[in-house]
Amino acid sequence: MVDVPLGPAGAVAPSDLDDVELYHPHSWVTKYVFSQDAKVIAIQYAFVALSVGLIALVLSWLMRLQLGFPGVFAFIDASAYYQFITMHGMMMVVYVLTALFLGGFGNYLIPLMIGARDMVFPYVNMLSFWVYFLAVLVLVASFFAPGGPTGAGWTLYPPQAILSGTPGGQDWGIILMLSSLIIFIIGFTMGGLNYVVTVLQARARGMTLMRMPLTVWGIFTASFMALLAFPALFVGAVMMLFDRIFGTSFFVPAIVEMGQPLDRNGGSPLLFQHLFWFFGHPEVYIVALPAFGIVSDLISTHARRNIFGYRMMVWALLAIGALSFVVWAHHMYVSGMNPYFGFFFATTTLIIAVPTAIKVYNWILTLWRGNIHLTLPMLFALAFIVTFVNGGLTGLFLGNVVVDVPLSDTMFVVAHFHMVMGVAPILVIFGAIYHWYPKVTGRMLNETLGRIHFWVTFLGAYAIFFPMHYLGLMGIPRRYHDIGDMAFVPPSAHTLNAFITIVALVVGATQLLFVFNLFWSLRHGRLAGGNPWHATTLEWQTPETPPPHGNWGKTVPTVYRWAYDYSVPGADQDFLPQNQPGITSVVPGASHG
Repeated sequence: MVDVPLGPAGAVAPSDLDDVELYHPHSWVTKYVFSQDAKVIAIQYAFVALSVGLIALVLSWLMRLQLGFPGVFAFIDASAYYQFITMHGMMMVVYVLTALFLGGFGNYLIPLMIGARDMVFPYVNMLSFWVYFLAVLVLVASFFAPGGPTGAGWTLYPPQAILSGTPGGQDWGIILMLSSLIIFIIGFTMGGLNYVVTVLQARARGMTLMRMPLTVWGIFTASFMALLAFPALFVGAVMMLFDRIFGTSFFVPAIVEMGQPLDRNGGSPLLFQHLFWFFGHPEVYIVALPAFGIVSDLISTHARRNIFGYRMMVWALLAIGALSFVVWAHHMYVSGMNPYFGFFFATTTLIIAVPTAIKVYNWILTLWRGNIHLTLPMLFALAFIVTFVNGGLTGLFLGNVVVDVPLSDTMFVVAHFHMVMGVAPILVIFGAIYHWYPKVTGRMLNETLGRIHFWVTFLGAYAIFFPMHYLGLMGIPRRYHDIGDMAFVPPSAHTLNAFITIVALVVGATQLLFVFNLFWSLRHGRLAGGNPWHATTLEWQTPETPPPHGNWGKTVPTVYRWAYDYSVPGADQDFLPQNQPGITSVVPGASHG
């Protein structure tokens, strides 16, 4: 096979390997249930994760009802409140956000964006989803177990998590939570290895690493990080399970429970905190990096501009991924940390803001003088940038030891964490769904319903979480079932809590409008065509929409250029697809081959 000429960017290398024959389903069950098609698996991940998200939404409503109107709803007692907090937090962080970005978008977009027919291990990919689904079932089963789910807080700190004074501590709640996490990590390891190997080994001819869309870079980097970070949580969960079931003392020191000394000693609760946060802080970026990549693609496509500083964006992703492993203990300033260690972790927390700021600057410079189309995906992308910057600025406060200690257990932390880890990535998820829904279904989502959904969600999120910063600065504690009549709490704080609750109910109800739009548009949405956004990346160049099993028909594409050739001088149209030979981009740095 001869090389394909590509002008100054070089030549496309010949294929090293012949196409591998795909497994073809023989029944409805093997096509749609136990499917080995990454696109079907992606939809399965997304459906389950969104279902878990709706459960977590209801739990947040129940928490807000108690905080806004304490004592009015008798069934929300202290035990139930702490159970709602725990399940809401763990569901959203692990079972919704991680599963959606990696399992959902990763499975659907990686093969299509790199020109592959499927994941390299389709059977393992299918298993990864069903193990994830089993983890969800085990988690949800704790609602029906004796004593209900655990109420230890989503961080599950021992020894509190396994003592009788904590809801679910001496019942099945904590056992099912830890078992579910262990199962989830096993399933994710299967999926994560698939994502990494597929990106490294299954790219189309001409698709060099420096021609990959930033969405793929974000998911690839996050998958690699998760393979390094999740084992820490796996080990911590197994050790705590041993403490709970077999009476070991990995995390339980000499302690008195209900006036009686326990037959335990020698354990270190701080060891669990280190294990948890060695997973927990990279987890923030395991969610954020795919969001960064997706936002980059949305902005470039809908502003009709090449992404500014592509190589710098790639290296910033890699730098954020590496630095995220040396900042974990900024979550532990109040644990009695040596000041020298506090200085180290405060410094690395500030340093990781540098590559993050580079990405924000590059997004703004991509938008500069662009032909900005305020489509729904673009609105959500812009909202993400504003929200992530706001949340990141409050993170600079909390990264400082002196400021963090008085604010640590206040509503300020709740506000910061939700802006960065809750609202911001969810805005990206919505933007990505509005963007790629036409590829998945062949139809557009309803524009009017989408704009109502955007404005209520975006403005409502600020109405919920901005006032929480004020409550935190007043000293209102987090994780309290009822703050009561504390002397330092003014009446305005109670009024503000009631206001936040009402807004949260409205914003939550609007998400049901989004769910309705998803299903209504399947049948009634406007036909989208193959490339409604006039995008350059490979997923929009498939012969059929939605793409069939195998994605590309008889011939996989050959890649001739990077992913961001928009508004190229001399071109017949304002975008050049990656698989289109011919004109060579004159945008500085655009060959990236």
